[in-house]
Amino acid sequence: MLKRLYLRELVTFTEVELDFSRGLVVFTGPSGAGKSVLMSAILSSFGYSTQGVAKVCELTLNKPLKLKSDIYDLEDEITLKTLKKEKLRYFIEGQNISKKVLGEMFRPYVQYLSVRDRSGFDSETLLGILDDSLMIKDKNFKKLLKEYKKRYENYKYKTAQLSKIKEDEVKLSERIEFATYEVDKIEKINPQIGEDEELIQIKKQLSRLDKIKAALQTALNIFSAESAVEEVYKLLDKDVSVFTDAMNQVRTDFEETENLAAELEEIDVEKILDRLSDITGLQQRYGSIEEAINYKEMKKKELAGYLNIEHDKSMLEGFLSMEYNELLILAQKISQLRKQEANVLESLLEEYMITLKLPKLSFTFETQLLDTLGTDKLDVILGTSGTSTLSGGEFNRVRLALMTASIKEGESQGVLILDEIDANVSGDESIAIAEMIHKLSSVYQVFAISHQPHLSSKAAQHIVVTKTEQMSYVQVLNDETRILEIARIIAGENPTSEALEFAKKLRA
Repeated sequence: MLKRLYLRELVTFTEVELDFSRGLVVFTGPSGAGKSVLMSAILSSFGYSTQGVAKVCELTLNKPLKLKSDIYDLEDEITLKTLKKEKLRYFIEGQNISKKVLGEMFRPYVQYLSVRDRSGFDSETLLGILDDSLMIKDKNFKKLLKEYKKRYENYKYKTAQLSKIKEDEVKLSERIEFATYEVDKIEKINPQIGEDEELIQIKKQLSRLDKIKAALQTALNIFSAESAVEEVYKLLDKDVSVFTDAMNQVRTDFEETENLAAELEEIDVEKILDRLSDITGLQQRYGSIEEAINYKEMKKKELAGYLNIEHDKSMLEGFLSMEYNELLILAQKISQLRKQEANVLESLLEEYMITLKLPKLSFTFETQLLDTLGTDKLDVILGTSGTSTLSGGEFNRVRLALMTASIKEGESQGVLILDEIDANVSGDESIAIAEMIHKLSSVYQVFAISHQPHLSSKAAQHIVVTKTEQMSYVQVLNDETRILEIARIIAGENPTSEALEFAKKLRA
């Protein structure tokens, strides 16, 4: 519910502050006074594109029950604000919000009908009306529709999977060839973790082999003086054990070096260098031996997945074929219930259409390919013609009748804004429209601009907009001033006594 409006500097309005009632709020006043401009400022605050934007406009409203946001902290009472300086900026609870996000957030709760708007008769909207009505009346339908939508979403997901597989099939042979090549290359080399360090050490030793052998040959002369050195130690009565131990260690080291040299001479140098080149190549490509081994295992799994693709494709095709048939059965059941509900709604609309002097409204069903809503495509026929032949006023009166006939009693539907929807109609049509809007105001807070006495007389709150020279004003009317305004609507600026009496009769 919209509770309060405050604005400054809107075309001919200097300042406006209004507290709104529940139910039906009607704006009246002479043509050109600024009613539509005032309404456009309200609409702009909800993200609608309008021409009338105030320098400052602030709305206070109760938060719709189902309205949620992951971005904005919303209290039970929400404040919307627009500021116009160099550009128009939007705020919700003091936080910046884009016009697009604001519109998407409030569009389900704030509906706008004007003579220029010809939306509302698309198939999705019409099916939504039937489905909403059926879900209230029939719990089984609610379960049926929920099951269908859930299964259809899964069907759509699986269909996308199958399409992806078929797209990938074109490139599959190339991927298999590449993965096989990568695995074979690494497996052929068969690198071992730590092998690179061992190979580098062997390469270093091989590069020094000749020098080691030459130095060792010279160093062996040390042993020719060993006995003489031991004799010196004995003559000097010194402990020779340290020297003897050292010479034994040298002898051991020299023997190990001779053995190593013999082993190195047996090694195939070219083979070592080739192996080291292969290992270095893997390191340069994959980063390390460990990463090369991990990459090989990943490609093996990828290859196994490729081999399963054909199996997966076959399984998916089988599932989709069966699920399509199951969904068709569900869609046919849903369609049958919708057609029954359409007949009920046609009967409810019949009286409204007669009063509005419009041809009988009929729903026509066409069968289409499966989608989120089933196989139904729904349209509206008036007599023998479609809605495209109606004038803007007639079009909206049909929409109004449809909304009234499908009303959900006791359930708040948000805000409904009507811009001169009862303009240029006969007395009987005006009465019928007033009755419909009054009925809608039991579940909507309705804001209506009107030039007809019948709708004005039924308002829970009547606001008159007037203009003096270049300034516009608003006034919330009491019982006495309402009668005067309704009489003005009936008979002009100088209402007759008959007009006043008729105004009192309408208000009685």
